[in-house]
Amino acid sequence: MKLRPRARTANNRRHAWQILETSTDGQADKRVPRGRSLRQRAWHILEAPTGELPVVETGPPLGPELPDEATLHLVLDLVVRIGEIQMASGAGASDVTATILALTSTLGLPHCEVDVIFTSITVSCHRGSDLPPVTALRVVRSRSLDYTRLSATERLVQRLLRNRLSAEEAFTELQSITNAPHPYPRFVSTLAWGGMAGFVSLLLGGSLWAALVAFVISAVVDRVGRLLNKASLPFFFQQVAGGFIATLASIAVVNLELLPLERPTLVVAAALTVLLSGLSTVSAVQDAITGYYVTAAGRSMEVGLMSAGLITGVAAAISLAERVGAGRTPVPAIPDLSAVNLPIVVVAGSGAAACFALASYSSLRPLLVSAVAGAAGAGAYGLLTVAETSPIIASALAATLVGLGGGVLARRLRVTPLVVAVSGITPLLPGFGTYRGLSELADNGTVAPLMGAVAIGLALAAGVVLGEFLAQPVRTGLGRLERKLAGPRMVGPLDPGRRLE
Repeated sequence: MKLRPRARTANNRRHAWQILETSTDGQADKRVPRGRSLRQRAWHILEAPTGELPVVETGPPLGPELPDEATLHLVLDLVVRIGEIQMASGAGASDVTATILALTSTLGLPHCEVDVIFTSITVSCHRGSDLPPVTALRVVRSRSLDYTRLSATERLVQRLLRNRLSAEEAFTELQSITNAPHPYPRFVSTLAWGGMAGFVSLLLGGSLWAALVAFVISAVVDRVGRLLNKASLPFFFQQVAGGFIATLASIAVVNLELLPLERPTLVVAAALTVLLSGLSTVSAVQDAITGYYVTAAGRSMEVGLMSAGLITGVAAAISLAERVGAGRTPVPAIPDLSAVNLPIVVVAGSGAAACFALASYSSLRPLLVSAVAGAAGAGAYGLLTVAETSPIIASALAATLVGLGGGVLARRLRVTPLVVAVSGITPLLPGFGTYRGLSELADNGTVAPLMGAVAIGLALAAGVVLGEFLAQPVRTGLGRLERKLAGPRMVGPLDPGRRLE
């Protein structure tokens, strides 16, 4: 199409800018005034298409080609089931989101949106403007600490990202993982919970008799909780029963003078530490820091409610002991900071972390790494305590060291960082501060010690998250997806675009 400039004659000024249309053989066809051409084009745009109009060839659809319907539904069902296992094991919402996005991208779904809240996971796959999106929803109904299942799922995710498994094979293997029994008998977990209580009592400065009593009481509490769980009693009442049994049994041992306990308060503190260890405080703080506020609120509510159940049980036991005339109710006393024995603290911290990992059905390698993390965290806390550092600051710095070490070394050793982080800070949980705060609240109506215990728990969780964040520049392969999520990663792939070796 060529444009001829305006002629100088008066006749041609009436038709400013003529359009010269050229036919297919190169000959000039006719001239059409510009106004008439624009009116015709506007009319053809507005009128309905008819059979006389030429057929317009359309190009290929935008984006990569989607798999068939059956494969699409299979992939979505697979990724939401993987996310369910991670959420049930205490993984953060950002980790679950990143894992699902990495898997959907690898398995051929070009654009997916993931919505993770405390009780459900929703994944929606967009298929362009001419097809409706496909959405999958999975409800997280139960939560259990089975780190073997979490580690097996983590290995399955890595194999999928390396294209070593198809979606069908991965779905079959995932069903085997979820239906498999625990790797250890239930009594092994009971002994591990008791061993954790014994090591915690040693960590707090107790004697061997105190460790033995704490072992027996925590084992009994675990078996009672198991029976209540079979009866489908809500977990809140299980915490009430656990706190009540632990406190009342310690008071009974002291008043009956069955064993020479110099500091019976440590027995209660050790049992309360065991009951606090199963709460998802780390995940709640991680979700709040990474911007998943709905999930963080749900988890915080769960932690608060379970802690309230524990407080109720302890307060009920103390009140009952006073009513029956128990004259030697344990009175908490602040431990002597100068009497900290660092070798015992390190060994006790390592043993408590290893027992927690064993009680959570962890395999041998994560158990050993958790023991090292527990020793490092307890040793750092002991050194800071000797230096007369505030318990809150000491807890935060020790937890940061655990998170940093776990973030750097755990993946090198093919261990899930969440297992190492949670196990490493378990010996530092404020069981002693919780019991002391309850006693002060019952005797004097003072809430400051109890709030101090809450602050220590938050400092531990925030320290772990900060340590994992500081570990990101140290690790190689910090991917674009991880930077986009702007948060630490404790579960799932580091970089979906880069295949881990």
